[in-house]
Amino acid sequence: MYDWANSAYSLTITSAIFPVYYSTVSKNANLQLFGHKLETAAAFSYTISFAFLIVSILTPVLSGIADFSGIKKKMMAFFVLLGSVSCSLMWWFDSHNIQLGLLLFGLAAIGYAGSIVFYNAFLPEISTEDQYDKVSAKGFAYGYIGSVILLIVNLILIQFPSIFFDIDGYANQLISSQKIDQVAAHELSISHFQGVASRLAFVSVGIWWFMFSRITFKRLPKETPASKVDRGILTGGYHQLKQVFNEVKENRTIKMYLISFFFTAMGLQTVMYVAAIFGEYELHLETGKLIGTILIIQLVAIIGAKGFAFASSKFGNIKTLIFCIFIWALICIGAYLIQNEIHFYILATIVGLVMGGSQSLFRSTFAKIIPDDTKNHASYFSFYDVCEKLAIVCGTFSFGLLNDLTGNMRTATLMLALYFIIGIVFISRIRNFTIHLG
Repeated sequence: MYDWANSAYSLTITSAIFPVYYSTVSKNANLQLFGHKLETAAAFSYTISFAFLIVSILTPVLSGIADFSGIKKKMMAFFVLLGSVSCSLMWWFDSHNIQLGLLLFGLAAIGYAGSIVFYNAFLPEISTEDQYDKVSAKGFAYGYIGSVILLIVNLILIQFPSIFFDIDGYANQLISSQKIDQVAAHELSISHFQGVASRLAFVSVGIWWFMFSRITFKRLPKETPASKVDRGILTGGYHQLKQVFNEVKENRTIKMYLISFFFTAMGLQTVMYVAAIFGEYELHLETGKLIGTILIIQLVAIIGAKGFAFASSKFGNIKTLIFCIFIWALICIGAYLIQNEIHFYILATIVGLVMGGSQSLFRSTFAKIIPDDTKNHASYFSFYDVCEKLAIVCGTFSFGLLNDLTGNMRTATLMLALYFIIGIVFISRIRNFTIHLG
């Protein structure tokens, strides 16, 4: 149910409505960094990079503390509150305060990513190894369903504002105050209320995320906090991290797996974050078509999550993951070549099929290769999550930098294919494809 709660953020804020709204309101913005004028798409990528850099620095220490002191639920609740409140405050984001919008977007990303490290760490505690693939896939499927429900509601609000707002009344005000004709006033009115509906969507995500997370916190097993809370907790957190780091260094399977996951996530996460902006800037797709495409991706992803969980039971996790990563590389090459919206829709459908399967399978496979005798689940999953966060930092920053330097998003997209190829190389070096993974 936490997938159900937080996936509204993943879909509405990171993939569908926020990127499109941001690109619309920031078209004439003068964004600068250290005196250098930024492309708005590059500023979007840099914000993601900075947010996940903060998370990658914080979560290893926090997860170590959580394992040592028994407060994973409290840590997770803090990040949920940060993320959901930040989404709700996006109501005040418009063309006059682009910096505020980017700040809140970054804080929401920190809240989301910070909560995930503790959420993932509960998987080995609430299920057995033979259930990891099924439970992980079920979580992603619930997430896709929940996020799609909220997106459909918000999409209706955005695409048909005349049903909910007084378009004609606002248009008449524009005619009388700005002395413009009726057609222009009507178009401006629709644009205005679509913006209002978008900002209402951000608020709805904050409420949805916070309210449904209450189910998770109520049902997760109770923890026993450390009897004495002092500076030793911080030291204990570092000790746990050092112990897990040494274990990872000596475990070739985990090491190869995490390196592969890092490069794969560089490409995968960046694709997911910039897909909508790519569609608008490169193919000039309308808002409704972009959001509709993202909706199709989510629906197809439900099938993908289930399908790849089944495939892993037949062919083993590693072989199935190699196939997933290879498809991602082809997707990036396809994005470089596409010329029209039909190509975009076909590519989006393929993205949906592999998106749910690859994310779910990466998470459950890592749960399987963690040593059976460990109790430091949060610390182990912090390595997993730090790999993902640093991958997002590197992937989105390199994408933004190349786009900023060349002004060509297609070239930046082609670069992502290289990350997937490197991911295949490292995961293929795991000697035994079936041990604990079949």
